[in-house]
This record gives sequence, structure tokens and C-alpha cells, in this order.
Amino acid sequence: QVQLVESGGGLVQPEGSLRVTCVASSRGVFSGVSLGWYRQAPGKQRELVARIAPDGSRIYADFVKGRFFIDRNDNANMVYLQMNSLKPEDSARYDCNTYPISLAWGRGTQVTVSS
Repeated sequence: QVQLVESGGGLVQPEGSLRVTCVASSRGVFSGVSLGWYRQAPGKQRELVARIAPDGSRIYADFVKGRFFIDRNDNANMVYLQMNSLKPEDSARYDCNTYPISLAWGRGTQVTVSS
């Protein structure tokens, strides 16, 4: 199976910034598909945060628009999410995956926004 490995999470203060990165274990697995970042807080369902299409077009959830930026590097089997102006409500486990067909979910990376 293809493995998705997320990294870059941690503890950050409100209004701070953090970048989370996702790397796939197999070469070319991201080619021709959209890539999404999702998040899930305890007791809540996973929700879409941002997604980038193969042509580079991007969509963002309303609650992060203007604060977050998603980008991809297919040659490096990588997609990242730059998070700025973080708020406590952004605290969650952040996961990446392909779209519309998902791969097996990775472990995700925990982001905690707190003073």
C-alpha cells in the first residue's frame, strides 16, 4: 500500500504560523489527482480544509480562506499546507489524501493552537 506521512505539526500560539507537509511513499501517486488537507478535532468529523487540483487550481474552506495556502510538488510526491494567523479553533489532527479516490489514511499530524 501507498503510505502517506504527515509532519510539521506542533504547539503554536494564536496568530502564529505553521506548515504541515505530506509525503507519499510511492513515486507518481499524486500525479493527475487532486490533493487535499483535512482536519479532525476530538469528537468531531473530519472536514476539508483545502484542496489543490492537478492544474494548480485551489479551493479553501471558508474558515481558513485568506489565512492558509496549499501547494504541491508532484516530483517530490509532496503537498503542504501553510497556516498563518492561527486560531485556537484550528487545533486538530491534520491529514492529507488524494481526491476523489482516497488512499489509506496516514497518522496525520497534530496542530495545537494555544497561548
